[in-house]
Amino acid sequence: MAVAAASPDLLGIQPEPIDRAAVERFLADPTAGAVLVFEGVVRDHHEGRAVLRLEYESYPEMALGQIATIAAEMRVRWPVARVAIVHRIGPLDIGETAVIVGVATPHRAEAFEACRFGIDQVKADVAVWKREFYADGTSAWQENAC
Repeated sequence: MAVAAASPDLLGIQPEPIDRAAVERFLADPTAGAVLVFEGVVRDHHEGRAVLRLEYESYPEMALGQIATIAAEMRVRWPVARVAIVHRIGPLDIGETAVIVGVATPHRAEAFEACRFGIDQVKADVAVWKREFYADGTSAWQENAC
C-alpha cells in the first residue's frame, strides 16, 4: 500500500487488492468512539447495462497528492484521529473493492460527515479514471461524480 510521505494517514493508490482488515487495524485508536469505513465495490450494472468488469487508470503521483489534500481537509473540518483513503487501479472484477475511505473520530456524527466528505471528494477530485466493460462487448469511460 503506497503511503504519502510524511503523512500520519493511510493513503494509497495501488494495483493490489485493498486489505480491509489492515485498514481497520490502522484506524483503531483509543481516542476514537467511532470508526467508520466506506467501501466502494464493483457492481454488475450501470444505467441499465450489464457490467462485466472495470478498469481504473491513474496518474498515481498526482492522485496521491490529491488524496493527501482531502485527508488534510478532513482533519481541518472534523476532529479526526485517523484517516484512511486507498484507491485501487488496474482491472477489477464484480464484487472487488475499488476504494476505501475510513475515519476514526470521537463521535459517530463526525465520522459519518467526514467519511461522506472524503468519498465525495475522491470521486470529484482525484486523478483516477474508470472504464466499464459491458456484456455486449463494448466499453466506455465514466466520469467520476458525487
